[in-house]
Amino acid sequence: MVEDIVSIRLPVDETFRIRKNVIRNGAGKRLCVVTGIHGDELEGQYVCFLLNCILNQNPELLHGSVEIYPAVNPLGIGSIERGIPGFDIDMNRTFPGSDADVMTESIAHALVDDLAGADAVFDIHASNIFLTEIPQVRINELHRDTLVPLARQANMDLVWVHANSTVLESTLAYSLNSIGTPCLVVEMGVGMRLTGEYGEQLTNGILNVMKQLGMWDGEIASVKTPIVSDGQDEVIFLNAQSSGMFMKTKRHGSWVGKGETVGYVFDPFEGKVVEYVTAAKSGLLFTIREYPLVDKGSLMGRILVRGTEEA
Repeated sequence: MVEDIVSIRLPVDETFRIRKNVIRNGAGKRLCVVTGIHGDELEGQYVCFLLNCILNQNPELLHGSVEIYPAVNPLGIGSIERGIPGFDIDMNRTFPGSDADVMTESIAHALVDDLAGADAVFDIHASNIFLTEIPQVRINELHRDTLVPLARQANMDLVWVHANSTVLESTLAYSLNSIGTPCLVVEMGVGMRLTGEYGEQLTNGILNVMKQLGMWDGEIASVKTPIVSDGQDEVIFLNAQSSGMFMKTKRHGSWVGKGETVGYVFDPFEGKVVEYVTAAKSGLLFTIREYPLVDKGSLMGRILVRGTEEA
């Protein structure tokens, strides 16, 4: 059943509308899947499609309700823009919003109000067009005790617990977790693209979380045991020291050794390599540059160094 969450008249005979698809079978717990906050991040669209297909084909296996919000920034998706077009605003910097007579504030308030009280929320994002990420859950350390056990069931490769100082309080996930509604932020893939295997991986993870909540009686594939970062882990950022074109030699998700080359920057005009991008320490390469054109200082990748690893 499709329901309108927000419907606001716009100029030129247009409407800003946020909708959700509610699939329900009897009483029980409630799980929500949200995506499309950023209009240039499309990986979650495939998850919504797969989840809808599975639940519609097997409604008797569901106990409770699943609510799917595929496009909470529909104007951004339609115009392939990260923020809300015409407002120059990142929607994920407007939460929890308010019921004031300001469009962006009222939209954020209505969405938080509608999601509040769910037993689990997945807020699905992708990387930008420049980087590609392994499937991961990112968690504010303030909410780790509640969210890490849930994230372990989500079939992700990595659970990255952020220091509180690096997490913006104006995000949807922070707003929901602050009022006691568990919300996992998923990052995976690359901007403006769909990565089929990642969508399938996360869909299986959502079904597994539903199974743990007593919401799903269907079969699920085996679930990965993620790497869970903690306060003793270090994240190293690889930045270009030169400008040029980048060719990666390692795939994200690879384990790399100290000094190992993950890619190189080359000059197509003179036909020479101007820089080899190497790992400062051994660890998991969980982010790698996807867009080849780089300037000095461009982010090339991230490496997770476990607290027990040698420098």
